[in-house]
Amino acid sequence: MKKRILIIQTASLGDVILSTALAESLHAELPGVEIHYLVKKGYQSLFKNHPFIYNVLYWDKSKHKYPGLFRLIREVRRNNYDTVINVQRFASSGLIATLSGAKMRSGFRKNPFSMFYTHKYEHIISKEGVLHEVERNQTLISPMVFTLAVRPALYPSVEDFSRVSAFVNGPYITVSPASLWFTKQYPEEKWIDFLNNTPANLVVILLGAEADNDMCERIKNQAMNNVVNLAGQLSFLESAALMKGAIMNYVNDSAPQHLASAVNAPVAAIFCSTVPTFGFGPLSDNAHIIEITAPLYCRPCGLHGFRQCPEGHFKCALDIQTNQLTQLLK
Repeated sequence: MKKRILIIQTASLGDVILSTALAESLHAELPGVEIHYLVKKGYQSLFKNHPFIYNVLYWDKSKHKYPGLFRLIREVRRNNYDTVINVQRFASSGLIATLSGAKMRSGFRKNPFSMFYTHKYEHIISKEGVLHEVERNQTLISPMVFTLAVRPALYPSVEDFSRVSAFVNGPYITVSPASLWFTKQYPEEKWIDFLNNTPANLVVILLGAEADNDMCERIKNQAMNNVVNLAGQLSFLESAALMKGAIMNYVNDSAPQHLASAVNAPVAAIFCSTVPTFGFGPLSDNAHIIEITAPLYCRPCGLHGFRQCPEGHFKCALDIQTNQLTQLLK
């Protein structure tokens, strides 16, 4: 029987995408192993037609959360994994790893169940940080893989590229204007100003989830250039395929940034209240970071952002100049 490895990452979309760097490293150095994944329901489509992810388990946290958790534990035990790599730092994933029956159980020391791991490592985030998240994650497989961390990767299919080709005719950029956190989101009026200063020959495609559609429609309706709103109309892999062909992809410090990195698409990441040194910056070969040019006493105000600016001025976003975005298109 082939050696089986389970990677657990039941956090947000961006975290799951970043964790795929582990699968890339494991596959490169241990090509005979079966790599399985465990993610939150809704993210299993990231691995559709993936060339070397053997199986994807998912946990529906929104419905019957705890019965689903114990169903998963039983399924994980039945699969007889040799190794479980738990990237998530919450107790639920730690319980799955602990009860997995795997001989090697690797995870971060912050997890409440880390005392039951066979291998545990520090996970340190600070504004003076020197490690990217993919490098922090790489420590979890250090007993098995001896190379440096690589870029995360996703694999849109020929059909994904074919479908999105219907939306483009000529050069285009994409803009993913939304974020779960207000202070991580470049303001709507600033996006509109940027779009009204982009070259007239460029098509602008707005990307996002269905919940972002209203915001994207407002931006589209106030932009003078050719803007197409595809929020809620594309799958994750279709969005990645569209990003791959763009001249530039403008994103917040959020999941679309990592989606672009995972297909090595050009990306311009706008950091408002957060800072790249937290370790979640873009990883594409053609990557740019956009942030205020002058120091701000209150920045960063937190790792994940807030529902509103704690200081009431939101200068970390409002003081970013439109030409910082447009100069990348010259």
